[in-house]
Amino acid sequence: MPEPFCLNDTTRPAMPRAPDTPPTTDGMHDLRVTRYGFLLVNDFSLIALAAAVDPLRIANMIVGRKVYEYELIGVDHEVTRSSDGIRVVPDTAMADGGAYDAVFVVGPNPIPKKGIGAVLDWLRLQARHGVALGGLDTGSYFLARAGLLNGYRCTIHWEDQDALVEQFPRLTVSNRLYEVDRDRYTCSGGIAPLDLMVHLLGAPPGSRSLAARVLELLVAERRSHEQRQRTSLRQYMGAEHAKLEEALQYMESNVEEALSVAEIAAYLEVSQRQLERWFQERLGKTPAQAYIEIRLLRARQLLYRTSKPLEEVCARTGFASTTHFATRYKAQFQISPSADRRRYQNAL
Repeated sequence: MPEPFCLNDTTRPAMPRAPDTPPTTDGMHDLRVTRYGFLLVNDFSLIALAAAVDPLRIANMIVGRKVYEYELIGVDHEVTRSSDGIRVVPDTAMADGGAYDAVFVVGPNPIPKKGIGAVLDWLRLQARHGVALGGLDTGSYFLARAGLLNGYRCTIHWEDQDALVEQFPRLTVSNRLYEVDRDRYTCSGGIAPLDLMVHLLGAPPGSRSLAARVLELLVAERRSHEQRQRTSLRQYMGAEHAKLEEALQYMESNVEEALSVAEIAAYLEVSQRQLERWFQERLGKTPAQAYIEIRLLRARQLLYRTSKPLEEVCARTGFASTTHFATRYKAQFQISPSADRRRYQNAL
């Protein structure tokens, strides 16, 4: 069994300063210390944690001193397992009562529905103490369960957006990469925490030049919070053609009320024959076949991530009857919708 990873292991050699990096730049010397806590729950997203912490480490390296302090917080003092099985040693536990400027819940996948009462109580305590709160990946769910996102804009990984809205219909949930609304910081999954952290580094008490330098050293590009999460549908199709991608995007935006191929062609201002030729040449399928595939992928997402009945899933993906839906679904995935949902839930 490999040794668990410890973020603040003082036995490790210090990270050397990047070549030709001055210790202070553009007034960075007067930055005050900001203290962040990252709450880890079992099956947390390791990539989300790394994408959030590394910009802080690099910012410290650029400034030449530790202006951003960060700790890993465990539910208790036990080693915490990430979703890919890597075990991480928390620096502290919730009960230890550390003081932070902001605390981020590093969310797990799948989201647990039970056994999180202690986490919710601790988050409420932080809110009462005036601590800013954030959610990485599915971390927004914990804030929502604690009643700490009421009246705030928020976001979550696109796969879990329907589940969040279903359980908390009054929440304002966007499909953006990240949301910063007063003292609530939420972002989607993958490397989106990097975008959120760069935004925070560029805002007071940080500076835009510091954020830009961090991006440069990470060999990354700035992405605005206005940028929306791209679901896997167009990427799944593998389109590399501007008009074809626009057609697929239009299909994705009209899943509940299915359009005709003629309507899609008219929207793109091309002939139906030209549209069909693009699809056949690039994807090896007709526009109608691609459209059905997009709607079925959307249906599978709803089956997996929400508790909506089959009839509602059918209606929300543009199928006129459950029989037609089930037939199409089984042809696509080699399993019936009900059996597929049970298989997914049993695997959790």
